[in-house]
Amino acid sequence: MSLFRNAQFEISVAKPNGLPPPNGPEVAFAGRSNAGKSSAINTLCDHVRLAFVSKTPGRTQLINFFRLRNGAVLVDLPGYGYAEVPEAVRLQWQGLLEDYLTTRPNLVGLVLIMDSRHPLKDRDRVMLGWFAPSGRPIHVLLTKSDKLTRTVQATTLAAVRKELAPLGAQVTVQLFSSLKKTGIEEAEQVVGSWLATPEEEVPAA
Repeated sequence: MSLFRNAQFEISVAKPNGLPPPNGPEVAFAGRSNAGKSSAINTLCDHVRLAFVSKTPGRTQLINFFRLRNGAVLVDLPGYGYAEVPEAVRLQWQGLLEDYLTTRPNLVGLVLIMDSRHPLKDRDRVMLGWFAPSGRPIHVLLTKSDKLTRTVQATTLAAVRKELAPLGAQVTVQLFSSLKKTGIEEAEQVVGSWLATPEEEVPAA
């Protein structure tokens, strides 16, 4: 059975002080608003409505925790970088994201969602800047790859890998399509390798 199957919603958090105590390894999913993050989570978990999907970018304003059957947690972070979100709200989200990504002791890796048609925007680089110093792995999902021709898919994948090459083996990149359900096995293999960390190496609460 898939690693992500049977994920269950656990809690939503709006402020850093509302984060639950660390309990099991966590994998964070982050991405620009409307990059297809919620759709990717739903596709990986084979669940139509696990993560909220909105046609209005910027609607996901909370950190949402989903517990996997093996005790690990998928953490759906607020979408970022959408211009129409009020400045005060944007700053609140930014503080929440940065606090979580830089201080969460049981966070084992980051899945960074980018629209394959518009990868590596400024806010994506900010996220990489926050998280990369931790030394923990980052896996980039280039979503909506079905919108590109095979030639452009290959070119885009190569270009993103080249730009992120200075980070070495810490970063991996793949194409993904929620519509065509392609890339699921590769994503599961990568994230599964993070969760294979011996339990005693994951900081306790």
